[in-house]
Amino acid sequence: MEFDFGAVLVDWRLLAKGIAWTVGLTAIATVIGMAVGVACAWARASGPAWLRWVVGSYVELIRNTPFIVQLFFIFFGLPAAGVKLTPEVASIIAMVMNLGAYSTEIIRAGIEATPKGQIEAAVSLALDKVQVFTRVVLPPALKKVWPAMVSQIIIVMLGSAVCGQISTEELSYAANLIQSRNFRAFEAFIVATLLYLALAVALRRLLNWAGPRFFFGR
Repeated sequence: MEFDFGAVLVDWRLLAKGIAWTVGLTAIATVIGMAVGVACAWARASGPAWLRWVVGSYVELIRNTPFIVQLFFIFFGLPAAGVKLTPEVASIIAMVMNLGAYSTEIIRAGIEATPKGQIEAAVSLALDKVQVFTRVVLPPALKKVWPAMVSQIIIVMLGSAVCGQISTEELSYAANLIQSRNFRAFEAFIVATLLYLALAVALRRLLNWAGPRFFFGR
């Protein structure tokens, strides 16, 4: 058997477009998903009983169903209710919902590990609830759970490969399109595998660099 990776790499523009879409989807999902996670973690840790129940139901629903089912429900199921979405928008919503649910529990674990004495000290300094949470509780909580958060973001990035099933033009969609043209499936998916590996390594390094500088201090 002869391998011809040139037949795949000749379509580098298509691969580059797929990488760009994968990076873009991941960036948007990370920013919004982490914001959802922080809000829901606060709700589960300190919110009223009804809100804790609502957030808990959302978390359990997302964490106990496959990502592809969530994606298909958003893209194929919602039109039956009159909500039609483009593949890209549906992909972003599914990724945000998925990351939001998992990051909720990750961040909540960090919040609950905050010593009560630290919170009481902040209250004694006349800080209000918002200031206590954003300045005293959240930064050290994120620092504690950041490795787990980074791993979850990478999992969501790799999971974006499923979005090609609804014609979102990310990396796996590009690889599948290339192999359908030249029938070089082995080479196409080897290249895609290596590109995903490179993206995962680069993303981990970026997040490990960015976390101490932008989220919880050095």
